[in-house]
Amino acid sequence: MKENFVGRVCRLVALLATSVCLVTSFAFADADPPSHATPEKSVQSALEALPDWFPKVLGMQFNGVYQNVPAFHNPYEGPNSFTTINGKGRDFTHTYGVYLGSQLTPTLQAYLDLELFKGNGISDGVGLAGFVNGDVIRAGSSNLSKDPYVARLYLRYLLPLSTETEKVERAMDQLPGEQPVSRFEAKFGKLAAADDFDLNRYANNNRTQFLNYDFLFNTAWDYAADTRGYSYGFMTALVQPRWRLAFGMYMEPNTANGADFDYVDMREIGYNLELTLKPNDAGTVIRMLTYLNTGRMGNYNDAIALGAATASTPSLLNVEKQGGTKYGFGLNFEQPLADDGETGIFGRLGWNDGNHESWSYVESDRHASLGVQLKGVHWGRNEDCLGLAYGVNSLSNPHKSYLAAGGSGILLGDGKLNYGYEQVFEAYYRVQLGKYVQISPDFQFIQNPGYNKDRGPAEVYGLRAHLSI
Repeated sequence: MKENFVGRVCRLVALLATSVCLVTSFAFADADPPSHATPEKSVQSALEALPDWFPKVLGMQFNGVYQNVPAFHNPYEGPNSFTTINGKGRDFTHTYGVYLGSQLTPTLQAYLDLELFKGNGISDGVGLAGFVNGDVIRAGSSNLSKDPYVARLYLRYLLPLSTETEKVERAMDQLPGEQPVSRFEAKFGKLAAADDFDLNRYANNNRTQFLNYDFLFNTAWDYAADTRGYSYGFMTALVQPRWRLAFGMYMEPNTANGADFDYVDMREIGYNLELTLKPNDAGTVIRMLTYLNTGRMGNYNDAIALGAATASTPSLLNVEKQGGTKYGFGLNFEQPLADDGETGIFGRLGWNDGNHESWSYVESDRHASLGVQLKGVHWGRNEDCLGLAYGVNSLSNPHKSYLAAGGSGILLGDGKLNYGYEQVFEAYYRVQLGKYVQISPDFQFIQNPGYNKDRGPAEVYGLRAHLSI
């Protein structure tokens, strides 16, 4: 597949920025430090002396996840069944990332993220609504290669609405410094909708927290993205100390679970609106999300009707057309309990209309989850962390009827369906080793994989290694 023009430009900018930034950084690092300064402080001082607009390395990371699923009850299989046969019951995925940022002007920032993903995930990433590894990039309809790619490339604009500021630490996609506590902000470029919507302090990052999709985002929120999780669009937000109102528009891929976009096609757009409330001084956060997607989505009932009329297995591919819509709602909360907020509980509820096919994220029309994070200070491991969570996914009536008739979606398709709620329990323990390394044993128990009572339950044993600097 030929790389499109936008992709070529992104790749060129990425290579140039990375080369200049890293070469200059290492050049300063190799410079002889003053006799009264440590090498680390000398490098830091040299980097701080660079112009604000000069690209800075905000972080680099490696994430490796090994998972194994012992054989489970599996009386039959379809094209998208969760399976352990042919060696698909175990896999090792590894992801690499370099994250750059530039302060172009006092109110304008630029960010560039480069990533590389290797591996397929157990069962090649299909067969579950709550898939077991959030790092997995499904091949999708575009048969993606395992090459380096531009994850994000965007501008962020800040308009101060107050003189009071808050400190911002260096982090991925976050330049260190000060920002106004009351502000208007906007992002434009290649983004991830999940960077700005449905956030949660305790369940939002599969590289340091829970691995399962159920505890990353609301699974009933079919947010606009390519198969890697990114899109082109913009986000605006009005931020106040007690609340935040955000609106975002993102392009939908032109095929389900696809990697390509029909640029500037207003018939293929995802709209998101979220209100975040912080009602008290105890750290409570409540987020209320609504979304509307438009695109070439097929209707489940249309696919079933066409299959019956032609005496064939229903297929959404035969009924896809412009004008498809999907809308839904989400509720998300986090409640700190102790340890400066490092111990706390969280939960999500999600619903969508479930008439048109799941397009970008997972096959789930209803979602509920609840979990807790415990800081290791209570057992003498101050930097360690324990997480426990339980999630439930379910389908709309048209969606379950389509799968029961033998149809397949972007993730599911056993050939038939004895319907039941898909339920996931996950527990992880994150061990901090020094400043940069974390090791996390992980266990997941899945009841009714792919909403099918005829299958499972399945147990997933995993080990994650995370290095970040």
